[in-house]
Parts: sequence; structure tokens; C-alpha cells
Amino acid sequence: MLNRRDFVKVSGGAAAAAGLSAMGMPAVGSAADPLYKISLAEWSINKPLFGGQMQHLDFAKIAKSVGIDAIEYVNQFFKDKAKDTAFLKEMNTRAKGEGVTQVLIMCDGEGNLGDSDAAKRQTAVENHHKWVEAAKFLGCHTIRVNGYSDTTKTPEEQQKLVADGLHRLSEFADKAGINVVIENHGGLSSNAKWLVQTIRMANHKRAGTLPDFGNFRLAGPTKDKPDAKVESYDSYVGVAEMMPLARGVSVKPRVWDANGRDADIDLLKMMKIVVDAGYRGHCGIEYGPEGKELEGVKDLRVQLEKVRDQLTSTRKS
Repeated sequence: MLNRRDFVKVSGGAAAAAGLSAMGMPAVGSAADPLYKISLAEWSINKPLFGGQMQHLDFAKIAKSVGIDAIEYVNQFFKDKAKDTAFLKEMNTRAKGEGVTQVLIMCDGEGNLGDSDAAKRQTAVENHHKWVEAAKFLGCHTIRVNGYSDTTKTPEEQQKLVADGLHRLSEFADKAGINVVIENHGGLSSNAKWLVQTIRMANHKRAGTLPDFGNFRLAGPTKDKPDAKVESYDSYVGVAEMMPLARGVSVKPRVWDANGRDADIDLLKMMKIVVDAGYRGHCGIEYGPEGKELEGVKDLRVQLEKVRDQLTSTRKS
């Protein structure tokens, strides 16, 4: 089991992502460095993982097979292993063997950081502690959490509650040198303006954002309300608003406009927003069409490389 001594030392874990400053912020780097790096989010292969056709411990090898040398984990695929030192060491060994950097852990199912019940909110904070420790052990620089609260409360009330939980978790994470980011991930968190204000209200150097190009859908049809209108936040506007606080970026090939319509992404336009904000960290592909997951990842990787070349050429001219 992962004890305090194991937590303090990385125990041979992969080094933190290259190009990051001491705070885990994306460094600007030299002129020779790429404008951004490409990573692979584990959710891209969620169906084969859930179905047993692929295994979590093979993730580094899978990423390498599609030409990607950095990975972003999802805690759902090793939910009971956060404190299992032997398992985490094996993850380190696999990543090191493939020459793959472990970037972050996306965390779900640990309670609402903005729970209106103070005791439950504190429990949610404490539930995330093990993932902070696991991230440290693996050499990741960040964990991604959710900005969920009590939907019966006003947006302002929810904001205060989420900010409180985020601040508490960030205080703990700071001791480990780990960032805590909230992704636009449905509901109020997909309102970029609300989310940025929430992060700023948390008022902690470790608290940041993870802009997701495709997660700006605010509301829409559900089983209970099949005729509900789709509402969305403009993806390009949302990413631009979130980038100043970004510690990571999640790349998807579909985006939303302010009128609730989705469309194919203008990747050049979006990545220009990212690099113009001064971001030089990893951009994680989170895309895998069912049955053709790896083909989809490869295609998006190639597109990202071409756009990076275009942006680099433009900056040199």
C-alpha cells in the first residue's frame, strides 16, 4: 500500500512533464522547442478498456503504437489501485520502458467538491487525496477534478461551494507539488466564464483549468426531457477564456457554437488560440470513434502535427 514515505519519494517514477516550470505551469521554452506537445487521454480507448479488449497497464504501449509519447490517465481504469504501490510501480515501469511521460490523472466518482453539505464536501476533498499522492508517485504534474455542486442552488452559491472545495484540495496538493484543474465537463462547469470565476475565487496557485474543446454543451434533451433545447457555450470563446489558467488542454474534433449547434473543429483557429495564450504544454487527444479508436487517434495526431508546423512557420515568417 502507498504510505507516506512512498508518497514523498517518486520511487523511480517517470519525471514530470518536460518543459514545465516548478509550479507545473507550461513553460514558454526556447525557439527550438515545439509550440505544443501531443499526449493521449485514456478515455480515447474507454470502450475497449471497459470491454476488456485493451488493458490499463498496456496504455503506455498503446500510446507509443500510435506515435504518442505522453499519456493522461483516467482513474476509472485503476480505481482501486490508487494506494497500491506495486501496481503504481508497474505503471512507472511500463511507461519508462516505452519512453512515455505520464502527464495527469483525470478523477471522477469521488464526490462533489462543491457539495452543499459541509461534511460531504470535506469527504470529497479527502477522497481526492489518494489521487494527488498517486499523481506524485507516477511523476504526473496535475489531477483533473470536476466542478460539480448542488444544482438546486444558484450559480453564485454553487460557485462559492466549488471554490471552497477546490481551495482545500489545492492546499493539500501544493505539498506534493501537484496542480488541481477543473475541466468544462457539463452543467455550469461548461460555462467558461463561470468556471474561470470559480477558479479565481478558489484563490490558490495550484488551481487551474483544463479546457476541453468539445465539452461546452450546457444542456439539452434528456430521458426526462426529450424535447429540451440544446444550449451551449461557444467553444472558441470558452477556450480563449480558460487558457490563461490552463495546465492542460483536451483536444476533440467537434466543437459547439453559442446557438447550440456542433460542427467540425477549425483546428488551426483553435490551436492558435492555445499557443497565443503562451501555452507550451501537452495537448491531449481525447477522441476514439467506436471500433476505430486507434485510427481516429492517429488521424487527429497527424492533424495536430500539421497545424503545429503551420503555426511554427507563421511565427518564423
